[in-house]
Amino acid sequence: MAATIHHRYATVRGQRLFYREAGPPGAPAVVLLHGFPASSFMFRNLIPLLADRYHVIAPDHLGFGLSGAPPAEEFGYSFDALARLTADLLGRLGVTRYAMYVHDYGAPIGWRLALAKPDAVSGIITQNGNGYEAGLVESFWKPVREYWQDPSPQTEAPVRQALTLDAIRWQYLHGVPDQSVVSPDTWYHDYALVSRPGNDLVQLALFTDYATNLPLYPRLQAYLRDSGVPLLAVWGRNDEIFGREGALAFADDAPGAEIHLLDGGHFLLKATSTPRRPSSATSWEGHCHDRSTERPVRADHRPGQRARPGYCPRRAGRRGACHRRGPRSGTPGRCVRRRAGGQHREHRPHRRGLHRRSRRTARLR
Repeated sequence: MAATIHHRYATVRGQRLFYREAGPPGAPAVVLLHGFPASSFMFRNLIPLLADRYHVIAPDHLGFGLSGAPPAEEFGYSFDALARLTADLLGRLGVTRYAMYVHDYGAPIGWRLALAKPDAVSGIITQNGNGYEAGLVESFWKPVREYWQDPSPQTEAPVRQALTLDAIRWQYLHGVPDQSVVSPDTWYHDYALVSRPGNDLVQLALFTDYATNLPLYPRLQAYLRDSGVPLLAVWGRNDEIFGREGALAFADDAPGAEIHLLDGGHFLLKATSTPRRPSSATSWEGHCHDRSTERPVRADHRPGQRARPGYCPRRAGRRGACHRRGPRSGTPGRCVRRRAGGQHREHRPHRRGLHRRSRRTARLR
């Protein structure tokens, strides 16, 4: 039986917010937080897949979608303000504990919610929702940084290009292997809403305020380390806005983070004709896969760097045993394992398919 999706409005702090809601109210809650230039419309196909097991809430941020969009002169648009509105909406709905699914702008809003009430968050699913400076692709963010440093008509012009139909279409299509699977109604829908009179100033205000998210990253990373909250990163590996490095970096701070790099771009959900239900928090196993080659990605080791003592994102037998296998049809990869005293060395594993386990080492070959 298909899930019933309710389309509702609520007045929060004097602002009219639209949200989609589905699933049993007493079930575990999942909050879907969209990014720029989208709205909860981007989750319309995902919500029914979750609603049989979860209480799903997908709001439109103020200034986006079907929520109110007061002029920038009348409302101080910032990520702090959007997070406060979201927190108050959840409070009105009686949602005190939830998992969050964040994308793009939804990530800094979600990070603020988690930092304000760490115990309220039962799990995080980040789909190209960045939390590291390493994830900021320079070619995209360079003009935005210049606008942060010197707001002027000259620096504003390149940023305004993000509001054009061509730029929004590019956000949906770049990095997608088969662009025919992405419905054009997505970018036409978003373009129509960000083109409302005065909405350009709303979006410019948020582009400006995005600079406040970078100083927030160290607090987010400390929260991930200290809380141990389960984290699943599902990333379009061809994203030219938030690069794959942003996904892999979560393994540095989130114990047991599960990271999947899929063959897609920024709006990965729209490039999948049939979205899959995300893993539940209890089934996350702390490993990382690059689906372009069907091999695990050794997410906590960077090229040219030594392995971090005592931590393995794949949980391969014991702490300190970190592994990466080669492609299924290719040559074996490299394995990094811990020596006594926290020292590490790299070695070539033997022919794959052979295993040796002992209390001293857990070597995957």
